[in-house]
Amino acid sequence: EEWKKAQDADKEFNEHKNEYDKRERLRPWNVDTICKEKDSKTIINKATTKDEENAANSNEDAIDRMRSFVNKNEKIIRKFGLFRRAEDSQKFLVEHPHLVCEETANHLVLWCIDLAVEEKMSLMEHVSHQCIVMQFMLELAKSLKVDPRACIRPFFQKFRSPEPEYQKAFNDELNAFRERIKGRAEARIQEAIEQHEAEERKKRLGPGGLDPVEVFQELPPEMQECFEQKDLEKLKEVITKLDPAKAEECMQKCIDSGMWIPDANMTAGAASAPETDKDANGDEEKFDDPDGEKTTANGDKGATEAESAATVAQ
Repeated sequence: EEWKKAQDADKEFNEHKNEYDKRERLRPWNVDTICKEKDSKTIINKATTKDEENAANSNEDAIDRMRSFVNKNEKIIRKFGLFRRAEDSQKFLVEHPHLVCEETANHLVLWCIDLAVEEKMSLMEHVSHQCIVMQFMLELAKSLKVDPRACIRPFFQKFRSPEPEYQKAFNDELNAFRERIKGRAEARIQEAIEQHEAEERKKRLGPGGLDPVEVFQELPPEMQECFEQKDLEKLKEVITKLDPAKAEECMQKCIDSGMWIPDANMTAGAASAPETDKDANGDEEKFDDPDGEKTTANGDKGATEAESAATVAQ
């Protein structure tokens, strides 16, 4: 009997299945019936927090806000930076609560760097203490999730009688901050030196874009001696002893760096390896004299620039 019931149920299922398949075959085609979903996913937009929105602001806006704040408050910011007693700092900030902000802390950092660059280390160490005071106050406000201005009294109450762990954390951060300031000051000095050297090098560049200092260092020692002594005869002698290709390369570098200024009427060959004391017009070749006058190869002064066949620039 149970077997018969199972057979009847199976038969009924097959009848329903056949009927369903028949309806599907006779169903008209449209976009809903011929398209099947292959992949599917759900994207949930993440709400941006206030910190993320602030981080998205452009650097220019942050710089503008910083500049505007400092222009209005620089005098009192620096006054706060010079206080030595915690009581005086607390009283001053209670009178000027708007100073408890990131802009004040950032300006104190920049002031510390300036003082370190100027080698005013004693004053830098004092201002750096006030800078860490401000930063700890801001950190306290963040941890309590309150307005920084509300942390002035609670901070100084804790600061005047700190627990050993808190005092150690403050001193460790202060010492580390001073080391960072010194490192940044050294980096700024190095940047200034490099910038100055780059500007000086740019001023030295000859007509061909080469640095005469660098070219001089690359010359053979014999040629270096000739330029140092402004000895034209010896220079010609040295050039004739060099390999022609090497001599031409060296002289071209001297021309491109401005160390050697050939006369416009001279040929490239004459500029590379002059053979006589006179140029094509019969004028003697000259060197630049430190006093601004022209000196001939035999030592006579007073010749004009128009008489020069070539010049060695210092």
